[in-house]
Amino acid sequence: MTMALTNAFVLLFSCVLAISFCVWGKPATFLDDFRITWSDSHIRQIDGGKAIQLVLDQNSGCGFASKSKYLFGRVSMKIKLIPGDSAGTVTAFYMNSDTDTVRDELDFEFLGNRSGQPYTVQTNIYAHGKGDREQRVNLWFDPSADFHTYTIMWNHHHIVFYVDDVPIRVYKNNEARNIPFPKFQPMGVYSTLWEADDWATRGGLEKIDWSKAPFLASYKDFDIEGCPVPGPASCASNTGNWWEGTTYQALNVMEARRYRWVRINHIIYDYCTDKSRYPVSPPECIAGI
Repeated sequence: MTMALTNAFVLLFSCVLAISFCVWGKPATFLDDFRITWSDSHIRQIDGGKAIQLVLDQNSGCGFASKSKYLFGRVSMKIKLIPGDSAGTVTAFYMNSDTDTVRDELDFEFLGNRSGQPYTVQTNIYAHGKGDREQRVNLWFDPSADFHTYTIMWNHHHIVFYVDDVPIRVYKNNEARNIPFPKFQPMGVYSTLWEADDWATRGGLEKIDWSKAPFLASYKDFDIEGCPVPGPASCASNTGNWWEGTTYQALNVMEARRYRWVRINHIIYDYCTDKSRYPVSPPECIAGI
């Protein structure tokens, strides 16, 4: 047996021994793990499907979704957002249980801007059907000039939204305090590009300029590592999954420092401090999430 075959056999055997299902990251092409859900004429495959462009014009936006749902794990994509005047557009990357009124959902929403203004990313979390947990951060770079990695880490301990390696939001599991936490419903991975000029830019004051269309958002390096559903029932509860390890149960020292930097310098809206909406702070805010 050659060394290559021996290594392959050892890896396969290790996967079989693991209670959890081995999930490979970074598929060879977009269509390996995803399907087009909305307006296939507006999604362009590039480099043999290793990258794609989402297109928004006056006829339609578009969207795609993972072929499977997942329960815990990490998902990430490299995205280059719409350049120039993107006011009124929303590029979304999110996870969703697709269960209507009791849905769980973890959102990145990139809100278009007028040229020269910071790009804003809005995050939101739905747990057991309850959302309205918006936070907004002004990005500290031009996300339309190059690709950047956007990641959602989801385990039994917390949910963390990352921009590159910088955590911009943490939602801790505080079920012990009767605060809902997404835990039971698997979620698919989605992305859409659409018009939302009634609210996306300066609360709807800045409208979309269709003379700048088509608007293009580019994607590559799709990476999903988690427990697929349907799949082995024991996967989601397996503490041996790498994303459940001690390293990933809380922010490390460097991540905590970066997180504080974002909170001090770049957050522009936090529902926890919006007394007009919440005269009494939501319980998860009081719990220090």
